[in-house]
Amino acid sequence: MKTMPKNVQEERYRWIRPILEKNRTIKSMAGDSPFSERTLKRWLASYRKSGLMGLVPKSTRPKTNPKETSIRIKERIIELRKRETCCARKLAWKLEKEGISIHYQTIQKIIRKEGLTKRYRTRKISYKYIKIPLKIGELVEIDVKWVPGRIEGKRYYQFTAIDCASRWRYLKIYDDIGNNSAIDFLEELIKIIPFKTQAVKTDNGSCFTNRYTGYLKSSDLLDPRLHDFDLLCAKMGIEHYLIDPGKPAQNGKVERSHRSDQESFYDKVSFKTEKELKYKLKLWNMYYNDLEHCGLNGKTPNQILGLRVTNVCI
Repeated sequence: MKTMPKNVQEERYRWIRPILEKNRTIKSMAGDSPFSERTLKRWLASYRKSGLMGLVPKSTRPKTNPKETSIRIKERIIELRKRETCCARKLAWKLEKEGISIHYQTIQKIIRKEGLTKRYRTRKISYKYIKIPLKIGELVEIDVKWVPGRIEGKRYYQFTAIDCASRWRYLKIYDDIGNNSAIDFLEELIKIIPFKTQAVKTDNGSCFTNRYTGYLKSSDLLDPRLHDFDLLCAKMGIEHYLIDPGKPAQNGKVERSHRSDQESFYDKVSFKTEKELKYKLKLWNMYYNDLEHCGLNGKTPNQILGLRVTNVCI
């Protein structure tokens, strides 16, 4: 009783078995079978090399793609990703300046395949916000970031102001976070900022407001003594908004810029003196204001403001 072959390699073996046993020639077997001499020869060679496993059907899919990104471009993408640690869109804009046109989604696939993307374990919840476009100078976010470590045994603090519309920033280093530092920073900001500021938004730190520290100590609770920062804002005709307590996301643009400061400046640049810190931070801020932003569709803050600034490398 004849049995049917169980798989493809067994069927192929039955066709080449008479040839292996020298009962038939390749030419005569090709005349009686639906396969050509070339196919039978290929099966024989595969069987002699790997046995029955050599007769397993292999994919005929081409190993190369004529539209595949070249190795040179892939290596450049990986090099930029490791050096800049920026997203796929920003990498596409940087490569475009080098004369390399490639879609950002292709870059995303390359860096993901190389394991250069961050993996988030928590599920992200997306909210639908109604975003009202702001005009330049309509709202400026201000916050304080402490400088990592100590310089000559002393702690320093970075005051940051960022325009919500253009993402243009101004930074300055202080050795404390008192009221005088906040007031001096606002006065310096108004002098140097290239547009008129209509409103500022801060957190509830004691250097910006006494709403949660001094209001209850006022003799008249209905008419509490205003903070010096509020008095300066009123004098300059600037509205002062406060975020809700414990909601730093409401100051999201300045918080995100602090993350860039940490990852691209403080984690990579070293300084030993206060003077060196201020000088390198100034260069970094000039470089930041000339960087492409996803929120600006690939434009830089200087381009939004129409400023011509020479690229600065830190």
